[in-house]
Amino acid sequence: MYIGLISDTHGVFSAGFKAFFEPVDVIWHAGDFGGGLSFADSIREFKPLVGVSGNCDGQDIRSEYPSHQYLELQGLKVLMTHIGGSPGHYDLRAHALIDNYKPDIFICGHSHILKVMRDTSRDMMYINPGAAGIQGWHVVRTALRFKIEDGALKDMEVFELPRNK
Repeated sequence: MYIGLISDTHGVFSAGFKAFFEPVDVIWHAGDFGGGLSFADSIREFKPLVGVSGNCDGQDIRSEYPSHQYLELQGLKVLMTHIGGSPGHYDLRAHALIDNYKPDIFICGHSHILKVMRDTSRDMMYINPGAAGIQGWHVVRTALRFKIEDGALKDMEVFELPRNK
């Protein structure tokens, strides 16, 4: 499965991101869609969409997208939530979810900071795609795409776009 991963769009899904995600099978959104359900639907019309609601999302998004998603794909357990913290500094709710699900891959958003690293203490990959929108303090807008095949995470690529584009 070829996956595109974004977070913190805050109502912006521009042409550069669409071009980057053109070859993917599905887009995963780690919360703070912004723009309401019609915005999320516009992404879903482009590609199948799996997502979680974020702290800035309204009730319409929350009614369609849960606070966390747990998926099992190609032999890997994937946990996604919006507010997650980072290795060694997990949010209390994220910590409880990680303890419960014991994922191979933990995905979150919220920080607007792109970070991909191995959490050796929990034997899992930590992934935060940064922010794809223009709201926030970040200078570069980011997204990721990768493959999950035969129980492995493969071919991860980063997309960057200046915040003002």
